[in-house]
Amino acid sequence: MQWLMKFRVLWGIHKSCHGFLPAPRHLRCQFLSGAEAPRWNDHDTPEEFNFASGVLDYWTQMEKEGKRGPNPALWWVNDQGDEVKWSFREMTDLTRRAANVFTQTGGLRQGDHLALILPRVPEWWLVTVGCIRTGIVFTPGTTLMKAKDILYRLQVSKAKGIITTDTLAPEVDSVASECPALKIKFLVSDHSREGWLDFRSLIKSASSDHTCVKSKTMDPMAIFFTSGTSGLPKMAKHNQGLALRSSFPSCRKLLQLKTSDVFWCLSDPGWILAVLASMFEAWTAGSTVFIHHLPRFDPNVIVQTLSKYPITQCLAAPSVFRMILQQDFTSLRFPTLEHTCAGGEALLPEEQEQWRRQTGVLLYQVYGQSETGITCGILRGMKIKPGSMGKAIPPFDVQIIDDKGNVLPPNTEGNIGIRIKPTKPIGLFMCYQDDPVKTAETECGDFYNTGDRATMDAEGYIWFLGRSDDVINASGYRIGPTEVENALAEHPAVAESAVVSSPDPIRGEVVKAFVVLTPQFLSRDRDQLTKELQEHVKSVTAPYKYPRKVEFVPELSKTVTGKIKRNELRKKEFGQL
Repeated sequence: MQWLMKFRVLWGIHKSCHGFLPAPRHLRCQFLSGAEAPRWNDHDTPEEFNFASGVLDYWTQMEKEGKRGPNPALWWVNDQGDEVKWSFREMTDLTRRAANVFTQTGGLRQGDHLALILPRVPEWWLVTVGCIRTGIVFTPGTTLMKAKDILYRLQVSKAKGIITTDTLAPEVDSVASECPALKIKFLVSDHSREGWLDFRSLIKSASSDHTCVKSKTMDPMAIFFTSGTSGLPKMAKHNQGLALRSSFPSCRKLLQLKTSDVFWCLSDPGWILAVLASMFEAWTAGSTVFIHHLPRFDPNVIVQTLSKYPITQCLAAPSVFRMILQQDFTSLRFPTLEHTCAGGEALLPEEQEQWRRQTGVLLYQVYGQSETGITCGILRGMKIKPGSMGKAIPPFDVQIIDDKGNVLPPNTEGNIGIRIKPTKPIGLFMCYQDDPVKTAETECGDFYNTGDRATMDAEGYIWFLGRSDDVINASGYRIGPTEVENALAEHPAVAESAVVSSPDPIRGEVVKAFVVLTPQFLSRDRDQLTKELQEHVKSVTAPYKYPRKVEFVPELSKTVTGKIKRNELRKKEFGQL
């Protein structure tokens, strides 16, 4: 951990005195909550808004005036016992430095795109807020990506800059010559690399004197890549309103965070949920954002962390809670944990009950997409209907609609729709960048059609049924079948393939590939070939996309126009045919 030694010099990181020992229980009672969180009316949208100046700088001022307690804004730890604690005043100083690095050293300007591919390291928060301060549009991505994934994202986003670690820098360098828009590369590492700027050294020497841009609420802020049923991922572009929505009273009711809360979101930093929860939701309330840097997923470490640190709220994908429930943690206690929430597919009633029984804490649900942010959920204190995703969260008007945009009666299956006429609600994506056709296809009468199927009962509770298209939601990762099929097609054994979702008791869904073999591979051992294909997919695209199930078939059923009947294959997997 040589980089941590350097980081201690730069930012005052110190070795935790408790590591995984319980934090002092008097810590939480020291937290003050005298300052009110900044808030705006649900329906009165200000013409100008910037999260950095409107929220982060607000809490910085509250700290200066002694109206917020000593709890940090950011609390980062790893399993070696190292930690970072930054106050809002320190966050403001560092993010202003980051803003100057991007504009003065990197030459980036308001409206330029910066590809952000970092793991759960403290710099991720400096980069995102630094971009917001300058009006640079950040485009997050998971560190699981391979060169081919990075190439596509850099090309279609026309990113002028990228920031990543030395692990992914070689992947970037291997494709950089094919990205004419790419002008500047920032490296977060303890090592130097030719052609890359050392972000840590630059931020140390940069000035903290920076004036935040006066951004309009409707100015672009971020682009999130989201998988589709055909082709490669689309770019869902969001404006500053995505952050503004977290300050609406109706949205604040979801988690009801306070300055005394220590909030842990386990979402991959490449996804929208990390931005929403680990930044907008938590910091709007003046709460502490907690991060445990896990090099690899380990449910045992997660549950120990929940027990031994003063975490009050936790948000994760349902698959995370399912994997935790596979562990024996009956000896652990959770003295500070007050609220837990699952975001994604619906949990089974027995899973929610098992969690409550073992932790003493209720497990709530939220639902959303890259295009929408958090759309509906079970508000804290609201009646839980096991299996339901909860109710719509204003200003979103969520209804179940048919294919023509007509609102369906209670308990009728249809598409989840968000009303966009006469006024598009704050927080909904602006468009699919550079794809007006795909953007227009999401409109259905007066509604945005999410593409998800559900029912709604008479009380307004929504019951998720699945996708109306072929997108696979595995452990919170949205995977387009075409991405996996394209990867498989590069292997000489594959004549043709069809990729669909398949049920899984832990992950909810997993990727399954139906493969037609080329003649020269027909005699090969199927088990060996399955492993070979799985490793091949892992090597050419992000590993989370690989097919956990493979079935070899003589042919694939197709329509008269030659399209593979993925829907038919998926229904067979789920026992619907």
